[in-house]
Amino acid sequence: MQVNVVGIKFRNSNHIYSFAPNSVELKKNEYVIVETERGNELGVVVKEEYTMESSDLVSPLKNVIRKATKDEVENAEIYDKNARALTGEITELVKKSELDMKVVQVEANYDNTKLLINFVAENRVDFRDLVKVLADKYKKRIELRQIGSRDEVRMLGGFGPCGKICCCCQNMGEFDHVSIKMAKNQNLSLNPNNISGLCGKLMCCLAYENQTYVEALNVMPKVNSEVSTSQGKGTVVYNDLLNKKVSVRFQNGDISEIKEFELEDVKFNKKG
Repeated sequence: MQVNVVGIKFRNSNHIYSFAPNSVELKKNEYVIVETERGNELGVVVKEEYTMESSDLVSPLKNVIRKATKDEVENAEIYDKNARALTGEITELVKKSELDMKVVQVEANYDNTKLLINFVAENRVDFRDLVKVLADKYKKRIELRQIGSRDEVRMLGGFGPCGKICCCCQNMGEFDHVSIKMAKNQNLSLNPNNISGLCGKLMCCLAYENQTYVEALNVMPKVNSEVSTSQGKGTVVYNDLLNKKVSVRFQNGDISEIKEFELEDVKFNKKG
């Protein structure tokens, strides 16, 4: 069965969440108030209404409640800016509580009734007493959320080894699953220092570019396999995946020579 959905994105998140439009006519870039497990939240439409199979839904759809007003959007920006300014102050309160955690960023919800404190920690933290202190001080609902190192970099920003802004900070989607196989597909050095980002985990760009390399690998001969060329038969020693070129070694007695060919000029068994 097909259902109608809209794609909504929240502040400080690259993930697109699906919501039921609930008969509200929405256009891209419009702000809306939606129902979530943590209460009503402000989001922005990034995908206009479309249909999808209900079997593809991870969880039951929650509703778009209504469009947000101009004042709500403007005030939400002010509330969030003010909340971020509390980061240093809350960090000091955490130190006084002697909790082994690092405050990364403080957020406010759209109506300024709640503070969301994002933090990183090596282990689980019992912050119940801290919540009481914060609630008493700021007279708001307090929510503490433990995040991972990827989320920390995404929130704080930074530059990757390539010299560009980190992928996770550029609204390129989320890459929760990044594997060492992706680095192998791209013929990269497996030295952790060369394939790790600021977060200390495998770089997101490995996942972002992986499909291009997988498609190239599927049409290229395997390294160490035998191929036929206009120069005779030889052994593949390297594939230039992006330029679709193949480096082939020819052995004539003790003399070894490597020549480069366009993929279309190389004949090989595509099944193996």
